[in-house]
Amino acid sequence: MSIRGLKKKQPKTFKVKVITMDAEMEFSCEMKWKGKDLFDLVCRALGLRETWFFGLQYTIKGMHTWLKMDKKVLDQEIPKEDPVSFRFLAKFYPEKVEEELLQEITQHLFFLQVKKQILDEEIYCSPEATVLLASYAVQAKYGDYDPNFHEPGFLAQEELLPKRVLRQYQLTADMWEEKISAWYAEHRGIARDEAKMNYLKIAQDLEMYGVNYFPIAQNKSDTDLLLGVDAKGIHVYSINNRFSPNKSFEWSGIRNISYSEKELTIKPLDKKAEVFKFFSSQLKVNKLILQLCIGNHDLFMRRRKVDSIEIQQMKAQAREEKARKKMETQRLAREKQLREEAERAKEELERRLFQMEDEARQANEALLRSQETAELLAEKAQIAEEEAKLLAQNAAEAEQQRQRLEITALKTKEEKRLMEQKMRETELIAVKLVKESDRRAKEAEHLKQDLHEAREAERKAKQKLLDVTKLNYLHVARYPHHSPADTRDVNFDKGSVKMDLKDVDLKRLSFEIERERLDYLEKSKKFEDRLKELKSEIHALKLEEKQTGLFSHWNEVLGSLDRSIGNAPSWMKTFGAGDLLDINLQKPFPAYPLNATSSWPCTNKNQHTVPVEKSTFQTHTLVASNVGTGTRKHIIKVQQHDSDVIYI
Repeated sequence: MSIRGLKKKQPKTFKVKVITMDAEMEFSCEMKWKGKDLFDLVCRALGLRETWFFGLQYTIKGMHTWLKMDKKVLDQEIPKEDPVSFRFLAKFYPEKVEEELLQEITQHLFFLQVKKQILDEEIYCSPEATVLLASYAVQAKYGDYDPNFHEPGFLAQEELLPKRVLRQYQLTADMWEEKISAWYAEHRGIARDEAKMNYLKIAQDLEMYGVNYFPIAQNKSDTDLLLGVDAKGIHVYSINNRFSPNKSFEWSGIRNISYSEKELTIKPLDKKAEVFKFFSSQLKVNKLILQLCIGNHDLFMRRRKVDSIEIQQMKAQAREEKARKKMETQRLAREKQLREEAERAKEELERRLFQMEDEARQANEALLRSQETAELLAEKAQIAEEEAKLLAQNAAEAEQQRQRLEITALKTKEEKRLMEQKMRETELIAVKLVKESDRRAKEAEHLKQDLHEAREAERKAKQKLLDVTKLNYLHVARYPHHSPADTRDVNFDKGSVKMDLKDVDLKRLSFEIERERLDYLEKSKKFEDRLKELKSEIHALKLEEKQTGLFSHWNEVLGSLDRSIGNAPSWMKTFGAGDLLDINLQKPFPAYPLNATSSWPCTNKNQHTVPVEKSTFQTHTLVASNVGTGTRKHIIKVQQHDSDVIYI
């Protein structure tokens, strides 16, 4: 046979896409295949043996329809698509999932489909039950809860709760995750397939589980009822209540179900019971209802019969598989436990090893520290010996210093005593100077009075001379014949008066003033020398007192000096306590000749003038320096006349 002949004999095919709950598959189907042929191909591809629960569903004109097994695929009203899409879904539901669902693939497909129906709110579930079911779904996907691996936020991308529940409770995603994780942590040790079975066991007790709803009416115009078909029978619901049926027909109590166009009739087994008739919106709905009723009734009757050889073999295999899985689970649990114990032992050994290493490291560090400490102690001992020697040397030096200080203290006491003695002498000198000043002032007053009397006598003599001259002139005019001898007599009398005044008064005054001036200069010279000597001694003692810290002694000395000078006359009060006197007597008083016709010049209004013949002022500068902490200087100008009268 030629290749061309083989090509001609190859059957024509069309593409089909089958969508399961977790996968998509594409097949090439022959044009003559029936629905059962395609269904068997899909079941073989999935490895599914419990085929009586499933079917191939497609959507045509907005209505979900199941592919008929006994008719050709292309002869049915399938969508005109390339490829043609079908959904592989559970068409019938078991009464007891734990007893009827034997294969793991069957349980997995039912689990995914029921979970989707709950999330899409096709099956109503309370919020508490949804959280529990979500925890089993997480256990089926992730296995046992591990807080180190399953950190907060690992369920952020998972869809586990219906939107109705999320809207009903205003909780954040973290709060929901916390609630689900709390249940999830309690499922530790449950296998993944067991978690799926627990999920289905909870879901099968829900009122809307496994029920297919169709709108019906008791007459042709109204559609105010719902007809529900499930594994137990047929139920009639009100349009607003899908939980509690108004009327139910068990499969065991139904004798016949038939339809005529849009009318469907249910005849109970009890012939006396009323026949239930209702109307649907379309003929296709009645056909679909009848198809579901036939399939559920067949399964209902099949459950009540003895299992076939195939079912028995499947149950035996399921039991063996379950036992094997249980043993495997136990073995894995033991291995896991042993591994955990080994890991704990390893961690304990590592901890002990680390502890021992740490202890060894600490011991080495302690040894090094002890060696360093020993070296430091040796160095400190050597340093201590050197310090002891230094301390002994310092002690000897301190003892010598103490002795020197004692000697210095004795000297200081002696010098203090001498200073006090000198200060007392200074005070006595100051008192003497004050007394001398007072005496000089009194003498000056007496001299002033004497001078005033001398001038008054001179004035009287001049007046007397004038009177005699006038008398002489009058006598000459009256007696012109008198001889010049008389005139000489008068002139002689005038000259005698003048000579008497000059020889007696002025010579006496000049002699006394000159004598007093010389005495004063001599005393001033002695006082100046004494003050310079005291100044040098005080300065030396001050430097020594600064070294020994005996400042209180100087305060007392200077205070006594202040008290002594406080009683001095006004021209000496400028020398305050604590000041050193620096007296610069520029020149001694010159012995100018006296002139009886002149007086002392005095330009200051505050000064008292004493008239003396041809007097001259001599200025003496007194500088007072503070011996305390300040730096001020007092400059006093003393003006002294030749007659020993002093102006300040």
